[in-house]
Amino acid sequence: MRPRTPAAGAYARASLPGRRTPWRQARYCVVDLELSGLDPRIDEIISFGAVPIDGGLAGAGRGLYGLARPSRPLPEASVVVHGIRTMDLEKAPALDEAIVPLLEAMAGRVLVAHVAAVERAFLGAALRRQGAQLRGPILDTETLGRLLMAERGEPPARFLPLGQLAGVLRLPEHRPHHALSDALTTAQVFLALASHLEERGPETVASLARASSRLESLRLFPAQHSRQPD
Repeated sequence: MRPRTPAAGAYARASLPGRRTPWRQARYCVVDLELSGLDPRIDEIISFGAVPIDGGLAGAGRGLYGLARPSRPLPEASVVVHGIRTMDLEKAPALDEAIVPLLEAMAGRVLVAHVAAVERAFLGAALRRQGAQLRGPILDTETLGRLLMAERGEPPARFLPLGQLAGVLRLPEHRPHHALSDALTTAQVFLALASHLEERGPETVASLARASSRLESLRLFPAQHSRQPD
């Protein structure tokens, strides 16, 4: 691991909400990334958006948006998805510099993302370049959405795209594949999901982080499912 940068040091020292914290009392940072591809070994973060959640409210007006200059030209397939061209990033800082504001926004907050494995892989690699490790759980709205559907006895979904999940929850989908717009959509989706899940019993940071295991428990033992203490 590289020597820790000042921003990474502040991120590493910041106190995170305890896992037993009731979900409405925790502080969150909802993150969305736009990428040159989906392989963290060779692909890169080219854009990021972040929206804070405090007291159960999304701080849309405090959202963060940033661009990062890639080390190689963007493949055409990625440009088709997000509309960002290599020439659009020529004056953007390299990721090691560009990510500093995002580290500051993430410090002391539980991360939320849609299909969180993607953000985990790319943010983890970016933080290692800063001399730090990604901290805490990342709450996954895709898994939480499938959990809510399962708890309601609805047909199980194998995968829930963000726009589809927003539609299920009767929420607007902001500009798709724009990092800040997707982060705002994800924040609104997260608040709706946690509120609906809370109708069946108290939710904490830990219980939301266990969404995958809860979903698997429902699949295996649908008649015996009960909330486990956190």
